[in-house]
Amino acid sequence: MSLTQAYAADAAKAPLTPFSLQRRAPGPEDVQIEILYCGVCHSDLHQVRGDWGGKGIFPMVPGHEIVGRVSAVGAKVSRFRDHDLVGVGCLVDSCRRCDCCREGLEQYCERGGVGTYNALEYDGKTPTYGGYSTRIVVDQHYVLKVPESLDPAGAAPLLCAGITTYSPLRHWNIKAGQRVGVVGLGGLGHMGVKLARAMGAQVVLFTTSASKAEDARRLGASEVVISSKPEEMKRVRKSLDFVLDTVSAAHDINAYLATLKREGTMVLLGIPDQPPMLQFQHLVFQRRQLSGSMIGGIAETQEMLDFCAEHGIVSDIELIRIQQINQAYERMLRNDVKYRFVIDIGSLREA
Repeated sequence: MSLTQAYAADAAKAPLTPFSLQRRAPGPEDVQIEILYCGVCHSDLHQVRGDWGGKGIFPMVPGHEIVGRVSAVGAKVSRFRDHDLVGVGCLVDSCRRCDCCREGLEQYCERGGVGTYNALEYDGKTPTYGGYSTRIVVDQHYVLKVPESLDPAGAAPLLCAGITTYSPLRHWNIKAGQRVGVVGLGGLGHMGVKLARAMGAQVVLFTTSASKAEDARRLGASEVVISSKPEEMKRVRKSLDFVLDTVSAAHDINAYLATLKREGTMVLLGIPDQPPMLQFQHLVFQRRQLSGSMIGGIAETQEMLDFCAEHGIVSDIELIRIQQINQAYERMLRNDVKYRFVIDIGSLREA
């Protein structure tokens, strides 16, 4: 066991404060990682605040966008060695036996995967603690190699925001020359723009804020549509092959379905508090598809990291000290970040 410093919430809606926890000693299949950076995902905020219902596991140490360096490996670990740059995303275990796991789709594990934090290991009693900490110990099967060419701080959000947008783009086989719409320009949306553009697509960014147009083009959008203006939405009607909807707030999905060509696909990544009212004619009359997606499996996440290294893609971030995390949460509630906060875990070690 090793004493590890962290930041945790003691209860739902409580501020995060310094916390100490015990990490297990590395077992034969384990990799011990000294954390350098951890991205701050909107789901961290929601789980700490108890926004998604259910009973959270407190004290809660959030963080599932983790980049660090290996400091120890178990006797059966062959893929990693000391000082390797590695990452850990949203999962630290899955059953490995169900059809989904055998197909490399651990995110859909039929038993239910073990989350990096706010979850119990399969013994039913040991809580998992996330990356707002100086160290983590993870089974080698859920550790990823982070290419050294990537900025490690900017790479941290790839472990969630990156794979969440990469997975549907890859699953629906986005090709060069296709027209891809991205709804929303936040942590997910800005990664969707970058990745779709790198795949050769013509990216159309939908936003309610005209002030985001310049940034959208900088990120790779070839066209920006102000979705609150009916004349602009009409202009792109039936013109897109694919739409990636990254918005978690309640909104009218029918307006975006209408922008698809015949047999086009729209994929939802967000889960609004209020279910959308679907007008089925948008699907039936044009044989369109409406689907959903979440993170990717371990192999696909590694593929995404390698793709990002090949194309020089990282997240646009604002680096913060761990002591600023509560203020960062307040700013996230106001959408005041471009486009992902990342914690410098060195600030936790210094403290």
